[in-house]
Amino acid sequence: MTEPRIRPDPAFALLSMYEDVLPEVYGYLLSRCGNRTLAEELTSETFLGAVSACRRPGAPPVSTAWLIGIARHKLADHWRGQEREDRKLRLVHDAGDECVDPWDAELDALRARQVLAQLRPQHRAALTLRYLDGLSVPEVAEHLGRTVHATEALLVRARTAFRRHYEGKEGSDD
Repeated sequence: MTEPRIRPDPAFALLSMYEDVLPEVYGYLLSRCGNRTLAEELTSETFLGAVSACRRPGAPPVSTAWLIGIARHKLADHWRGQEREDRKLRLVHDAGDECVDPWDAELDALRARQVLAQLRPQHRAALTLRYLDGLSVPEVAEHLGRTVHATEALLVRARTAFRRHYEGKEGSDD
């Protein structure tokens, strides 16, 4: 009688590269959220999610880029959840200035991070995905679970809120 073949666990590939990619995944998340505790939690969620994902049939090969993609989704999920929580705590009025904004100004990186931290989660998520990650508007829309049109409007409001805070006009960030 032949013994059944045991298929190796694909998570071993992830385990073998864990120590090398951990700093990259954590650094990616920390640079975007600016909070060590949150970056640690999201890094943990990223690797747990990767273990489950790599065990699914047809999963792509484990790589640093694949893990960064999972981290990006975890961060976007976090911001969506935070925005839902914020909505429960206050009424949100999204009537913002609907103007064309070329976004050409050079920004001080430290000041920009501080300003991003002050924005509503949905604004922070949209700006981070669009300008730090370099995603197109349709890709940002997909990550945030919005239509392209709604994402364009969100980006306009987010840029307006960012500029208001960046220039020191502590008005509403709607």
